[in-house]
This record gives sequence, structure tokens and C-alpha cells, in this order.
Amino acid sequence: MARVRYGARTEAEIAAARAAGARIPDIWSTGVVAVWESDPEAVAAVLPPPLVPTGRPLVRATVSRVELPGYPLGAGSVAVAAAHRGTEGWYPLVMPMTHERALTGGREVFGEPKKLGEVTVERDGTAVRAALVRHGIAFVEIRGEVSGPLPVPEPAGKTDFYFKFLPAVDGSGFDADPVLVHCLRHERFRTLERVTGEVVLRESRYDPVADLPVRTLVALTLGEKTSDQRGRVVERVAARDLLPYVHQRYDDPQQLLDGPPEGSA
Repeated sequence: MARVRYGARTEAEIAAARAAGARIPDIWSTGVVAVWESDPEAVAAVLPPPLVPTGRPLVRATVSRVELPGYPLGAGSVAVAAAHRGTEGWYPLVMPMTHERALTGGREVFGEPKKLGEVTVERDGTAVRAALVRHGIAFVEIRGEVSGPLPVPEPAGKTDFYFKFLPAVDGSGFDADPVLVHCLRHERFRTLERVTGEVVLRESRYDPVADLPVRTLVALTLGEKTSDQRGRVVERVAARDLLPYVHQRYDDPQQLLDGPPEGSA
């Protein structure tokens, strides 16, 4: 009988696939990063327990073009500064990606709040424009001019916080208590430039980052970097504590947006 490809793999095949996945070459991205100070009450309001605010109500938007083998990936993130048991980091609220394959590992393995979207980074001479777009709305747009080089930072680590969970089969709550994940990224830069410009936040019912207004723009840069990441589960989270925040992960729990396009048969 010919091999049935949906059948079970041998232990050797599983080990080979795992070994191949561990040999990932450096993947470089070109990205715009904006950090601003927002309203303390707004930043605190989006943090599920046990995350707590840090001493400064910062928001960070990242818009990148990732040079994946085969074809590039657009990758974005909007995150707020947060802390957990003495560790400071970032809690992403939304992470638009342009390809489905970028969603799978991030959501299923780490619990990242990834969604399909349009992500653009454009440079024309010194002019820079970056945007995160979903449902036809550029809910984050960064515009500016490159105003000079910055020292290339030393390699450093950055922690992101994620909540990994599965909605319950019966539609009520979770199948099991969610877990809080610390994801540590080691970042290396090869270029970094200062950008003088602005961050525009537009109203979107699906990605309401406009609720985190720009009060003071702290930093705006354009850089090339590579990173690796390693996650670990640090604790289980009570379902009752996370349930009020689950809507952050989804556009429309009632699936009203999933109908066919207008005019289709």
C-alpha cells in the first residue's frame, strides 16, 4: 500500500522535523518602532491580572517587514508596558500579520494575539511611512523623516507577556485554566536611525488602540534587527480573572463579519 501521508509519523521522522525546526538562520527585519506615553488609567485598564502597570504608562507600536525565505512577512504589534512579579516587559494587545503561517505558531504555541491584517513599511529617501491596517482602517499610522543615525544598541533581551488559552467547547469559559507565558526575545541590531514624525491613531471598533492616546512621543526609530525567542509558562491564571479580557483576542465572537462578500452567489 502506498504511504498514507495523514498517517502517523515514525519517531525518526518526528525527531528529524524537530531538529530541522531548531536550525533557524538569522532572519532580519526592517521596522519602525514608536513609543509614547499615554494615560495611566487607560494602560492599567487593559492589563489582565496578574499583570500590573509599570512606573510609566508606555505604549509601543512596531511595524516591520520581515525577510522570510520565499516571501516577506509584514508583522506588527501594539503593546503596553507591564510587569509581573518583578519582571518588566510588554503586553501586546494586537499583532497583525500578513500571512497565516505566522499566526499558527504564535497563537497555538505562545498564545500571541495575532490576527491577519495589512502591514506596510515604506521608505522613500528620508521619508518614512508605516501602517497597521485591518478591516480597511489604518488604525496605526506612523509618518516622518529620517533625521540621522543612532548608535547601534548592544544585543539585549526583551520580555513579552502572553495568555495562552482555549475557549470551551460549549462556548462558556475555557477548557482549562489559562496560563501566563513569559516570552524572552534576544534582539540584535545592525542599523538604527532616528525618525522625526508623528503617530496617528484612528478609531476602529475591532482594534481600539485609539483608547491609548499619544500624550508624549518618547521615541521614534527605524532599524534593522534579528531576534530569537524562547517562551515558558510561569503560572496558571484563574479563568474568572481573564474572562473579562477575552474580547481583546477576537474581532467578533458572534461571527457577524464572517458572511460572504456582498454580491456573491
